[in-house]
Amino acid sequence: MSDVYFERELETMERGRIEALQLERLKKILAHAYGNNPVYRKSFDAAGVRPADLKALSDIARFPTINKTVFRDTYPMGLLCVDRKRVVEMHMSSGSTGTPVVMPYTQADLDQWASCMARCYAMAGALPSDVVQITPSFGLFNGGFGMYHGARRYGLFVVPTGAGNTARQIKLARDFGTRVFTGVVSYGIRLMEELEASGQALPELKYGIFGAEAFSDAMKKRLTEGLGIEVFDIYGMTETGGVGTLGQDCRAHDGIHVWEDHYLVEILDRDTHEPVRDGEIGELAITALTREALPVIRFRTGDLSKILSREPCACGRTHLRLAPIMGRVDDMLIVKGVNFFPSQVEQALMSIPGVLNNYQIIIEEENGVTDVRVNVEAESGVTGFAVEKVLKEALGFSPKGDVFAPGALPRQEGKAKRVFRRLADGTLA
Repeated sequence: MSDVYFERELETMERGRIEALQLERLKKILAHAYGNNPVYRKSFDAAGVRPADLKALSDIARFPTINKTVFRDTYPMGLLCVDRKRVVEMHMSSGSTGTPVVMPYTQADLDQWASCMARCYAMAGALPSDVVQITPSFGLFNGGFGMYHGARRYGLFVVPTGAGNTARQIKLARDFGTRVFTGVVSYGIRLMEELEASGQALPELKYGIFGAEAFSDAMKKRLTEGLGIEVFDIYGMTETGGVGTLGQDCRAHDGIHVWEDHYLVEILDRDTHEPVRDGEIGELAITALTREALPVIRFRTGDLSKILSREPCACGRTHLRLAPIMGRVDDMLIVKGVNFFPSQVEQALMSIPGVLNNYQIIIEEENGVTDVRVNVEAESGVTGFAVEKVLKEALGFSPKGDVFAPGALPRQEGKAKRVFRRLADGTLA
């Protein structure tokens, strides 16, 4: 395995140096937030802490956490920590579940984002001048611009297609010799389906960088085999500055490397919000160490993960590795007394030969009793009994559901919607 670096010295710092740099930057960012934003100042004061109280990295646990509610309560830019005149760009979440989350950027923030993304491209194996096809949309959603900023920083040949029109995506990939393909997970699936249906291939394509959605190991295996490429799980979110800011898995595929010189990671107990030990599953909390306009302090992401290792990786990088995101705190479903996550359903379905990539998890309620239905597309010969058997082994109960012909279930542009609730009138929401 030949490893490529964008900032080799920073990506391979020894553990003691990483932690010393984190402590130095953490002290500065706490002072920056406290001194320049009244929301942070009020929050710290209420918790009885000041930036000067931080003497060691572990002292961060004394400071209050925040979540999406704080962003929404301060919309649009109530958490801004710099003069408004220094803001040069903004992106935001879809706001599909409420007031959107806005992330403003100074030029230094854009530079930081570009460097983090460039590291991700290099970690995947891309080389400067390789052709990268960027399929996330270019707009308020950060995906397209994040991939673009990083590609320009790394010196890639950019084909900025944006989302949709898969037949045209394939033509452009063939015409320009795309070597790196980026997108949301479900669009990678759509590309694979279109290639299979048309009998085409993309011989130059070597690497796929996918994110923004749940990404089970089984789905990653499907994409790897279906596209004949090496597939990577990229991580980042609006609140941390966008796609790739947190990190990605490397070619060893042994967890997601987090760029620790830019972010401090904690895993917190889901109920008490107290830190848990390495190896224990909890809610991921992030503190941004180098962002100027809006540095999150102990932001509870809602994502469930665990720290796999702080030891050097086979790829040579020394930044800690997280387990792939296992689900979200608020995504847990409870049916017939059993707690489970949508990612467990996907993992089980993808293990069944002949089951295809499109599926629905439908939560239904009848006479006050909650039930779940799992509908899935599959090739001829796959029976509902076979699907039910595997799901029962994985979940501990037998959900209802049906097997549909390929292409029968609806698809969405952009991020796929997997979990639905059946309303009283029978429609799905």
